[in-house]
Amino acid sequence: MKKRIIKWIKILLLIYIITGIGFYLLQDMILFHPVSLKPGYKYNFKQPHRDINMKLDSVSNLNVIEFTTGDSARGVVLYFHGNKKNIGWYAKYADNFTKQGYEVWMIDYPGYGKSTGRFTEEDLYRYAEALYQMARTGFASDSIIIYGKSMGTGIAAELASTHLCKQLILETPYYSFTELGKHYLPIYPVEKMLHYKMPTYHFLADIKVPVTIFHGTNDWIIPYSNAIKLKPILKSTDEFITIDGGSHNDLNNYPLFHQKLDSLLK
Repeated sequence: MKKRIIKWIKILLLIYIITGIGFYLLQDMILFHPVSLKPGYKYNFKQPHRDINMKLDSVSNLNVIEFTTGDSARGVVLYFHGNKKNIGWYAKYADNFTKQGYEVWMIDYPGYGKSTGRFTEEDLYRYAEALYQMARTGFASDSIIIYGKSMGTGIAAELASTHLCKQLILETPYYSFTELGKHYLPIYPVEKMLHYKMPTYHFLADIKVPVTIFHGTNDWIIPYSNAIKLKPILKSTDEFITIDGGSHNDLNNYPLFHQKLDSLLK
């Protein structure tokens, strides 16, 4: 009996080690799902847009799609998307803002769409910084709204913590990548294994402008229990909007989401 117990302990320990090593080595493949495009690819969006490429250094190209309005824009929304595919997957959300008179500038991260370069947490923040500086050439800081969705919420929060803007809006955010990792791998030292920290909670503490958070109670990718930890950090003027029954990718289908978003853009 004792030998059998020892045998099973060894087997479980081996599984634990192999799984941990596998996650550590393959974490980029597990966490991020980009679809790259050839440099000459032309998007076929119905919305009016400009396709901009910005050379950041010898290996880094930042691709930006600027969805425009028919008239003079009231401002610009800097939109940081989630972890899958590329701008083409998120372009459908541009109408939420252009109908209110705001341009929407979406970037692709390194390896996504037509953007190239190293994929590190620091480089994600650097790309966001470049987008902000580009926006400042045409818009005052109080005409810039920073918007993050899913993975992009940490990037958006970091940018808003260091740059002036009108407001920050986060859709399905996480407390941090580390805390989210602990949810999925509770028996591993995730804080030592993850290459990415994305501490949204830390950035929120330094943000002076209004912050609005949208999160659904049935989100199984970034659980509501993870996002709600951000609520105590919010200022009295900020708002955490709960979408009852909403999951990770369907908040756009809920009237409450549009009512609140439209009121923020008025």
